[in-house]
Amino acid sequence: MNSSTIAPLLQIIIACGLLNVWLLRFNRSTAYRGGNATTLVEEFAVYGLSPSFCYAIGTLKVGSALVLLLGLKLPFLVAPAAALVAGLMVGAIAMHAKVKDPIKKAVPASLMLAMSVALYLSV
Repeated sequence: MNSSTIAPLLQIIIACGLLNVWLLRFNRSTAYRGGNATTLVEEFAVYGLSPSFCYAIGTLKVGSALVLLLGLKLPFLVAPAAALVAGLMVGAIAMHAKVKDPIKKAVPASLMLAMSVALYLSV
């Protein structure tokens, strides 16, 4: 697979992952929530962050997912969106570390970080 095929694939995987977490699983429990949280708002509270901050981060993540999908037609949008996702994933990993979550809980954010960096480097 070359970069002309891997970039669109990464865009779709990253975008679908973000949209899944922030739109479909927002109020659902998963094994990867920080602390003992069962929703995203509760998870942000575990990290000491407000509901407003949760919604701001959610807006950035959903927005970046949509921009990655739009980037399938407008490639100049991909690098900034991938960089934003990478930065947000560094923050997510840091929050898991802050509350001393088991490493397993940071695996999805770590995979998203790796994919976002790979995407950024491929465009």
